[in-house]
Amino acid sequence: MAHSIADQVAGYPLAAYNFRVTVSDVAMGFAEVSGLAREFETLTYRHGLSFTEGEEIVRFRLDKYVPLTLKRGVVKGLPQLREWLESGDKRPISVSLCDESGDPVVTWRVQKAVPTKLESPALQASAGDAAVESLTLMASGITIETH
Repeated sequence: MAHSIADQVAGYPLAAYNFRVTVSDVAMGFAEVSGLAREFETLTYRHGLSFTEGEEIVRFRLDKYVPLTLKRGVVKGLPQLREWLESGDKRPISVSLCDESGDPVVTWRVQKAVPTKLESPALQASAGDAAVESLTLMASGITIETH
């Protein structure tokens, strides 16, 4: 039996290229976002009966800072990333995965993001690639919101 168009759209995975990045309420265009993960600090605890019962793993309540990488093409007259790196401010970021109409379906919200490295593009005279710079952040407080 054939499924309706709405059923097919609901059951089909979203395209990974349709996303929106907002840094401190300013929408910015990026070609790639990687490293969105939520991780907790852990500790392995061994006690007197660990040889029979095994080790215990304790998870701390606080999030661990994880590296987040944002990549975008170098454009004349857009110094926001370099200014942010120099200031070192902690800023909130949201990354939204959007459907075909541009409405967000899933949003990853980062409470605190601190820039730690801005990597310049590889410059090569024999290549015809676009110049893409990479900004590495340390991010904490990542939450996932579905719309």
